[in-house]
Amino acid sequence: MTPAIEAIDVRRAYQLEGLEVQALRGVSFTIEPGAHVAVVGPSGSGKSTLMHLIGGLDRPTGGRLLIDGRDVAGLGPAELATLRNETIGFVFQSFHLLARTSAVDNVALPLVYRGLGAKARREKARAVLERVGLGHRLDHRPNQLSGGEQQRVAIARALVTDPAVLLADEPTGNLDTANGQAVLELLEQLNREAGVALVMVTHDREVAARARRRIHMRDGVIEQDESDAPETGDEIWERP
Repeated sequence: MTPAIEAIDVRRAYQLEGLEVQALRGVSFTIEPGAHVAVVGPSGSGKSTLMHLIGGLDRPTGGRLLIDGRDVAGLGPAELATLRNETIGFVFQSFHLLARTSAVDNVALPLVYRGLGAKARREKARAVLERVGLGHRLDHRPNQLSGGEQQRVAIARALVTDPAVLLADEPTGNLDTANGQAVLELLEQLNREAGVALVMVTHDREVAARARRRIHMRDGVIEQDESDAPETGDEIWERP
């Protein structure tokens, strides 16, 4: 089975006021389909840089990075954008929903780049919103939804393209405890039932502890990569 993400000695350097800053200094790991991984570390550890790379938003300056089996170094901008659209779903701390657009049309937006007609886009978006428990909020705009509901819309938008990997950047950071717990339970349910690999960047130790694997970053390298023993009956799902 092709890994969802494979990094081999990945490096990322930036130029800052004439100086070279090594944000990542040789990172290697594999994330299998259906994995549940937390990426943790202090500010400046390289975890945000890593998130941008595995999301196809940036390219490494050294090493190899394969997303769903494709080496990003060999992809042009249009090919990389297509790979992101087809393979990666993003969930952000700040939701990033269009304020004057209904929930169903926010979720349908990524499907525009698939060439689907308006009716097909809305039908698929409606089905995903029902899946995350928002079938009764289809026509509500973000300002008519609670924070937890807005994050569920963002999760639905990430899932509507049937991605291999769901990247969640501090997904509970703007939520209260109850809504944060509900969002985590939803993400974990989708990971179990749909087989999408879930990769979360978080500062929260309690959130990280829920993952089956934790990658600890410090100073641009992986300081520790720890996994829990799989539970009996756990399965790796094939992507639909």
